[in-house]
Amino acid sequence: MAMVCLDDFEEYAKQHLSKSTWDYYEAGADECCTRDDNLQAYKRIRLRPRILRDVSINDTRTSVLGREISFPVGIAPTAFHCLAWHEGELATARATEALNTCYIASTYATCSVEEIAAAAPNGYRWFQLYLYRDRKLSEQIVHRVEALGYKALVLTVDVPYTGKRRNDIRNQFKLPPHLKVKNFEGMFQEQTEAQEEYGIPANTLDPSISWKDVCWLQSLTRLPIIIKGILTKEDAELAVEHGVQGIIVSNHGGRQLDGGPATIDCLPEIVDTVQGRVEVYMDGGIRTGNDVLKAIALGARCVFIGRPAIWGLAYKGEDGVKEILNILHDEFRLSMVLAGCRNVAEINRNLIQFSRL
Repeated sequence: MAMVCLDDFEEYAKQHLSKSTWDYYEAGADECCTRDDNLQAYKRIRLRPRILRDVSINDTRTSVLGREISFPVGIAPTAFHCLAWHEGELATARATEALNTCYIASTYATCSVEEIAAAAPNGYRWFQLYLYRDRKLSEQIVHRVEALGYKALVLTVDVPYTGKRRNDIRNQFKLPPHLKVKNFEGMFQEQTEAQEEYGIPANTLDPSISWKDVCWLQSLTRLPIIIKGILTKEDAELAVEHGVQGIIVSNHGGRQLDGGPATIDCLPEIVDTVQGRVEVYMDGGIRTGNDVLKAIALGARCVFIGRPAIWGLAYKGEDGVKEILNILHDEFRLSMVLAGCRNVAEINRNLIQFSRL
């Protein structure tokens, strides 16, 4: 079958991954309302194309934190890539290096930060970070990624506790014995398997995390800090006041609080609040180049894809992730020029109207 769009890769992954693995990747919290609305929200947005604009020369390049990337789509932090493909995050890192875009490596990777850096030495990488009750765990990995040349820390702030993902509970989901959360390999020897939650001991995450921890993190590192998980203008303003360099508008793919808003619906108020003082990015529900165009028009500097990268891995590893990115790149370029924009700088909110339906 010709792989024409991201839906084709999703269907392939659904047919070829084990049920428990598929359920893990597809899971949303509770009734999955927020997960599904992340997708549906784009269909409520219409484009207002401009014509006769001479789009014979066009350019999809943009920059994030001063680094040029080939187009405004990167890879969001997602866990356990080795469940989808034997090379896991190494394949993802090589694909994003080849396409010259940004890869946010997950704390919950099945390859270590050292292995990822070695696999794609010229790749542009950020590292997604959780804060743990044992702050030394977080501190050690911050120093590791800084020494390895990762270019930013992405502090995920919407998981004081893990959301209720019903199918994972039904399936009693656990990593298979041959896979580990490699960044913490050997650090939890005293823990038993029964105490694990998604590959590390239960109750390891710190629910007391607060804004003061952003200041603590800034004291550890010179790396830019990006906050992932902001959905309101109030928290966006606090993020700016606390000196972060970026915000990722994210609801964790609908895997945490069910009933929250779709990320694309939150984006305009956050962009309006920060007024260019920090860069604003977004993840959640991106499935076409048209979706990318809408997000950029509403003020996102770049968008990040999560589940589609997994589908690409399941299809053909590194080459599958490249195909996913190339399809989005081509679709974005086509949508951009059909809307009358010759480059990313010409994409703005005048392109957007919201459906009354």
